[in-house]
Amino acid sequence: MSETIAVVGSGAFGTALAAVIALAGRSAVTLVGRDPSLIADLKAERLHDAVLPGILLPDTLEFSAEADAITGASIVLFAMPSQAQADAARQYGPYLSRDAAVVTCAKGIERTTGNLLTDMLERELPDHPIAVLSGPGFAADIAKGLPTAMAIAAADMETAERLAQAISGRTFRLYASNDRIGVQLGGALKNVLAIACGIVEGRGIGESARAALIARGLAEMSRFVVAKGGQADTVRGLSGLGDLVLTATSHQSRNLRFGIALGRGEKTDPLQGALVEGAFAASVASRLAAELKVRMPITDAVSAIIDGRLDISEAIEQLMTRPITTE
Repeated sequence: MSETIAVVGSGAFGTALAAVIALAGRSAVTLVGRDPSLIADLKAERLHDAVLPGILLPDTLEFSAEADAITGASIVLFAMPSQAQADAARQYGPYLSRDAAVVTCAKGIERTTGNLLTDMLERELPDHPIAVLSGPGFAADIAKGLPTAMAIAAADMETAERLAQAISGRTFRLYASNDRIGVQLGGALKNVLAIACGIVEGRGIGESARAALIARGLAEMSRFVVAKGGQADTVRGLSGLGDLVLTATSHQSRNLRFGIALGRGEKTDPLQGALVEGAFAASVASRLAAELKVRMPITDAVSAIIDGRLDISEAIEQLMTRPITTE
């Protein structure tokens, strides 16, 4: 079935998603942004060099700076940062078609409430099915047409499979899931763990330590997902293990680079921290884990380092000398 798709958010990831969906040729696709000047340039030049340098955008991709451009879309992707999703729901909600499905493409937890983004969007947009897209995919790789696989989760498999079919293309493959909790928490928590791996790299602690963080971080993630009502198997898939390996090892990752700067003792730019999803998620996840009585020592350590409650040496000491467990 042919779909009409709108991607809201003209940053790197939103632009890449709009481009790859348009290239598949099965759907009419519009990229919607808030900056009329930028949108005019994208329409004229078919380039977004500020975030995707040298990548030509497809001729079939449409552009708009008007909120009502989403009217008539059967699928609307929200591709702005997690902390901006609630405002986007309020701004664009009145223009949604009656049966439109909304897909959040951010990887985070709502900072003020600790809610998952799908919970927040269901509260703001109660008449629309809400799904989440997450997994190991850098914007540049997606836009270049390099093979990428991610997960898309909805409350029911029928909706998830429909969305996967509509958004997938020759180089961009989506796997359907009905575990929105696991897919979202995998996407949010891997950012925290990537910061930890960046600290290890910046501190020069060694690759063995990075491997330990990835493995033990995956165990933390699994405990937390199950405690929140998700499925442990999801954590071992694309949106958990796959995304964690990518984000914890590649310098394309903002979260890894942020952690490297922390590990080197460099002063981090507050603006940089505001753009790093893991910097928001660490304190929220640590607080929620304490409420749920779930042990998450790595997440707790990252939160304490970012908040200035522990220095890195103290955090490492605590991680390495805490009681031995079998989990």
